[in-house]
Amino acid sequence: MGAGAASFPPCCAGCGASSRRSGPIADSGRFPGPALPGCGGTVGAILTCPLEVVKTRLQSSSLTVYISEVQLNTMAGASVNRVVSPGPLHCLKMILEKEGPRSLFRGLGPNLVGVAPSRAIYFAAYSNCKEKLNGVFDPDSTQVHMISAAMAGFTAITATNPIWLIKTRLQLDARSRGEKRMGAFECVRKVYQTDGLRGFYRGMSASYAGISETVIHFVIYESIKQKLLEYKIASTMENDEESVKEASDFVGMMLAAATSKTCATSIAYPHGKRS
Repeated sequence: MGAGAASFPPCCAGCGASSRRSGPIADSGRFPGPALPGCGGTVGAILTCPLEVVKTRLQSSSLTVYISEVQLNTMAGASVNRVVSPGPLHCLKMILEKEGPRSLFRGLGPNLVGVAPSRAIYFAAYSNCKEKLNGVFDPDSTQVHMISAAMAGFTAITATNPIWLIKTRLQLDARSRGEKRMGAFECVRKVYQTDGLRGFYRGMSASYAGISETVIHFVIYESIKQKLLEYKIASTMENDEESVKEASDFVGMMLAAATSKTCATSIAYPHGKRS
């Protein structure tokens, strides 16, 4: 349930590369502090909350999505009902009709509480681990990126899993219009009464499995970013100009993050499937 804590867009960490790199584009690669990834994560959480709710409902095998039934005629003339799995648009439509627009922002509170510290923890761990490993392995090698991403994911998941569990429980709490909705504190109380403190760490093993997504994400991202930096260095030296940061640099890093995230999610998606 806490898989969402494991993987973050690397560009939010200031697009840092290696502290060992030199040239027209100097990139310190040091963690920029909790404000940058925290603010970016907060804005992203608000904008994508409806998509998160729809995704969580579709992934759940419990009765949290309004499922359609299609009547089929058999050879003998009898009819049977076949359950049809809803698509994202159908799920969105049914949530709006049955529960109202506010339900698309279920779990936003815990998400906002958890996103800033989790991303700050993640990027701090990634940057520090990467800096130390650069002195052990070849600087900015694949091994450095893989181990750093894995350690950062492990640290963030362990620290913030209870927050993501509460967020997921709230998103799965489907209620019709007018019914009293379960709040975050009520959810915390129910989890504690049912399973005790251990209940807040349910699903953490699946989240640990999701570290593989984070590793793939960062390895692909760092590779693309390195190619972009090399291309800009070559262009700058060819034109004999001093390198300056441009809007295209930010767009390039965003595209690198989006491409790497898409590849990683496609490869490691099953780990996030809710039961």
